[in-house]
Amino acid sequence: MARVAFLPHRERVEAAALAKRAITRLEEQGHTCVVPASDARLAGLDDWAVEDSAFPDALDLAVCLGGDGTFLRAVELVGRHGVPVLGVNVGHLAYLAQVEPDEMDLTLDRFLAGDDLVQERMLLEVLLHPADGEPRVVRYALNEAVIRSAGAHVVHLEVSIGGELFTTFAADALLVATPTGSTAYNLSARGPIVAPELKAIIVTPVAPHQLFDRSLVIGPEDEVRLELLGWRPGRLQCDGIDAAAIAPGDAVVCRRGPWAVKVVSLGRRDFRRTLRTKFGLADR
Repeated sequence: MARVAFLPHRERVEAAALAKRAITRLEEQGHTCVVPASDARLAGLDDWAVEDSAFPDALDLAVCLGGDGTFLRAVELVGRHGVPVLGVNVGHLAYLAQVEPDEMDLTLDRFLAGDDLVQERMLLEVLLHPADGEPRVVRYALNEAVIRSAGAHVVHLEVSIGGELFTTFAADALLVATPTGSTAYNLSARGPIVAPELKAIIVTPVAPHQLFDRSLVIGPEDEVRLELLGWRPGRLQCDGIDAAAIAPGDAVVCRRGPWAVKVVSLGRRDFRRTLRTKFGLADR
């Protein structure tokens, strides 16, 4: 029997109701279900609450019910422990949570029966290299790392790839994304859409103030180094979360992470189906 975790969106009643229905069904089959205490209190699922610190222990699967934000939170909690994550879309615009509510039971049944539904997604290890200190890992990002000015100014960054200087960008921001993150901020910045099962790193300027305004798609083994130029401070964000202040002369290094995120999906068709749905392509 399996130990299954549920993380419902904290503000959507339908997510909590779906979680409770699935928990009841799984427990009737003999499985054990848990919910982080901080979520359980808000969702009315106190009967299955476990302390947040003990939540990732001995899990076979984590089910998040919400949008992409809920999915990213689940990855942050359990991803490094090798726990597969199943995203059920109870959001408005979800690329990560690809399984619809009416597919949840089927997907759970197939996964728990041993069907191979797990895909591995690369993530970024994001390091801060202070000009006057030792480098340190700041965060791991499934979608992207973004550097922008601390104020409403253009940011100037010297970009090196694979240890060699590439160019200097002047832009509103510069983002380094994974294939999974290609449909997040990268998409809004008119970067390329990359199939999520691929291994690659995408560098995309946001509103660049120069002639070269293209994205770059490079190999997964190349490190991307971004050094902040000028005198204005900057900010580093990872997956939409404020991660660190950057001083002039500091550098941010993005490289392939040491572990992969395991995502439960009904198949590669989910990504193409999601694109057709989001862009209204099926009727063209």
